[in-house]
Amino acid sequence: MSALPPTAHIVLYDGDCPLCTFQSRMISWLDWFNSFILLPIADPRAAEIAPGIGREDLMEAIHCVAKDGKIHRGARCIRFVSLRMPLAMPIGLFLWIPGVILIAEAAYRWLSRNRHLLSRLFGCKGACTLLPARRGHSQQQDGTPVS
Repeated sequence: MSALPPTAHIVLYDGDCPLCTFQSRMISWLDWFNSFILLPIADPRAAEIAPGIGREDLMEAIHCVAKDGKIHRGARCIRFVSLRMPLAMPIGLFLWIPGVILIAEAAYRWLSRNRHLLSRLFGCKGACTLLPARRGHSQQQDGTPVS
């Protein structure tokens, strides 16, 4: 198992959740500058990268461990990631409007609690085939992280 480069922010997501997988694929396509490494929480390196975050917390929300070690969770992770991708920047700027992040966090918690039900209702199969994982500096041909 190889170490992850310290030159990128690391996004930890639930690889068993179709909505989370779709979200990670969207990030991979919008990450033109290869600023992010996408790592499923099932990967053993996730515990090394974020030792202070319990498995339950990792299962509840997407996390980004920034290069400086700061951890962004849920809607704040989306804001952090969005501000580093040109096409997603309007989302990140919108989330900086006073009060919006509080609403976004509440909405994110609701979506997170219901993500498996929502995945069954709406599914990701069709959307995920339309948006296959993009091969970045941290991914293999099949979209999985480099080991």
